[in-house]
Amino acid sequence: MSVLKKDQFILPEGVIYLDGNSLGPLSKAAAARVQEMITAEWGEMLIRGWNQAGWMEQPARVGNMVAGIVGAPEGSVVMGDTLSIKVFQALASALKLRPNRKVILSDSGNFPSDLYMAEGLVGLLEQGYELRTVAPEEVTGAIGEDIAAVMLTEVDYRTGRKHDMKAITELAHANGAVMIWDLAHSAGALPVDLAGSNCEFAVGCTYKYLNGGPGAPGFIYVRPDLADEVQPALAGWLGHRQPFAFEQSYQPGQGIERMRVGTPPVIQLTALEVAMELWADVDMQELRAASIALQEQFIKEIERDVPQLTLASPRNSAERGSQVSFRFDEGYAAMQAVIDRGVIGDFRAPDIMRFGFTPLYIDAEDVSKAVAIIRDVMENRLWDNEKYKTRARVT
Repeated sequence: MSVLKKDQFILPEGVIYLDGNSLGPLSKAAAARVQEMITAEWGEMLIRGWNQAGWMEQPARVGNMVAGIVGAPEGSVVMGDTLSIKVFQALASALKLRPNRKVILSDSGNFPSDLYMAEGLVGLLEQGYELRTVAPEEVTGAIGEDIAAVMLTEVDYRTGRKHDMKAITELAHANGAVMIWDLAHSAGALPVDLAGSNCEFAVGCTYKYLNGGPGAPGFIYVRPDLADEVQPALAGWLGHRQPFAFEQSYQPGQGIERMRVGTPPVIQLTALEVAMELWADVDMQELRAASIALQEQFIKEIERDVPQLTLASPRNSAERGSQVSFRFDEGYAAMQAVIDRGVIGDFRAPDIMRFGFTPLYIDAEDVSKAVAIIRDVMENRLWDNEKYKTRARVT
């Protein structure tokens, strides 16, 4: 059974989009539904939309949709705020669970924002906490009995290197640590089994493989047996047990609801909710198989036709997420030249050309066409032009 749904996305003519690992494309249904929400709900209902259109329940409703593709039980995921905020929430709550330990363990492949949030929390607490960062391949050897929390991104944003979620979680638990997974490059890209992993927390974003749009809200998962125990450091109004009682002191809501903070972004959640409907009949094992096939084809054809590029991602497909990265000294300029010719990937410093493979709207023909364009750019040094070397604010 094919997972291809290309006809359900708005994709510009002549463009091969290999950057869904950074920002997913707009689904046709989302474009129509958001316009309807703005006009018929916000426009006609005004503030009544919170009750009449179900806006207040949306973070939990969409959270259950996300839970379905990350292997989490219903009622354990809630939407809202940004991924960085969710990282802060999860980490602060994790440290509360291990008050006698002071070390947060992460790796150098983690997304910088996760590390920044950890640094900020350490500085805020001023209680002797330490953020310890090791190379990704050194994580398992660094998990000892002094670790309070292990905080990792399952799939490395630069190289696509994939951690073994279950094995690392088991090792963390064997040493008494709390486990936090960032699923930014996993949710919607590959099968995830949060319940089976037994991790305490997971967070993620929805604007990449889930196609929620720029600024789409993040999500947080709390293992159900801990949901009424965790103490949110960000005690927001909508995480209160009775927001509209307007009590002056915070009382945490029930279960995952306590991890809500501020007013939900209804327009963005509406786009995401419609986009999530595309996943209703998608088998994640089939999607993973299709993704690997596209990646393997891409690697084979690039290494055959474009020797200037060096593979930066793991060669073993089981150790990769849903992206393939190649190194090139002038990677930024080369990527800009490739984009200028209709193949959209992106660049990550210092020398990574990154390509995402999303079988919902990418097929084998797209891959071969993309390789032909990349070959032309590299063989003819089309990247060696000053207009491609001036870096934009977003790379």
